[in-house]
Amino acid sequence: MTSSFFRSRGLLSAAALAVATLAGQAHAQTVDKAEVEKIVREYLLANPEILFEMQQVLQTKQQDEQAVQQQRVIAAARDAIYNSKADGVVGNPDASFTVVEFFDYNCGYCKHALQDMMEITAENEDIRFVMKEFPILGQASKEASVVSMAVHRLAPEKYAEYHKDLLGAEGRVDGATAVQLAVSKGVDEAKLKAEMGKPEIEQDLAKTYALAESLAVNGTPAYVIGNEMVFGAMGKDTLLEKIAAAKQQSN
Repeated sequence: MTSSFFRSRGLLSAAALAVATLAGQAHAQTVDKAEVEKIVREYLLANPEILFEMQQVLQTKQQDEQAVQQQRVIAAARDAIYNSKADGVVGNPDASFTVVEFFDYNCGYCKHALQDMMEITAENEDIRFVMKEFPILGQASKEASVVSMAVHRLAPEKYAEYHKDLLGAEGRVDGATAVQLAVSKGVDEAKLKAEMGKPEIEQDLAKTYALAESLAVNGTPAYVIGNEMVFGAMGKDTLLEKIAAAKQQSN
C-alpha cells in the first residue's frame, strides 16, 4: 500500500474525529455511534475537498517540522558538512560561500545539474561546491565513488576536472570506467588501486550515509545552502536565488 493510502485513511479518521466531536458537543445525550458515522459519511460525501485541504495542511506541517530538524542538524554538524577533508571541491577552494551537494555519478538529475554548477563556479569566484559522494544507485555507483574518492586523496588538484568528466560521461559509469578516466588524467593506476583499498574510504562513505540520513536525504542531487536543505535539479537561476538568500541571511 502506498503512503498516500495511509495518509488518506489518517485524514479520514481525523475528519471523523472532528465531526464526531462536534456532534457530541451538540447532541451529547442523543447521538449514538451509528448516527455519528452517518453524519461523518454524509459530511464527507458533500464536502470531499476537505480531505485534500487537510492533506495539504498536514504535508505543510510535516515539511515545516522536517525543515526545523534539518536546520538543527546543519547547525550541529556544520564542520562535517562543510569542511570534511574527504570531500572534493569544485570552484575556488578559498571561496567565501560554500554549497554542499550530495550526488551519485549515475544520477541523471545530477548530470543535468552539472552544467549549472560549472557555470556558477566559473562566473562567481566567491562560490565553491563541496561534493558529498553519496552513491545510492547500485554497486556501479559505489565503485565509481570509491575511485573518485581515491583520486581526490591522491591528487586533489585533479579532482574538479575529473569529477566534471566522470559525472558528464554518457551512459552508466562503474569502477572500470572511473579508473580508466583517472589514468587518462595522469593518475598512477597502481597507486590509485592501492588507495581504493584503504579502509578510510569506506569509513568516509559511511559517515556521509549517516549524515544524509540525519538530514532526510534520500535522493540526489540534494544541496545544503546556508541553513537550508534544497532537493532536486532546480536550474542555475533558482540555485543562484537560494545562494543569494542564504548570503543575505548570514549578513
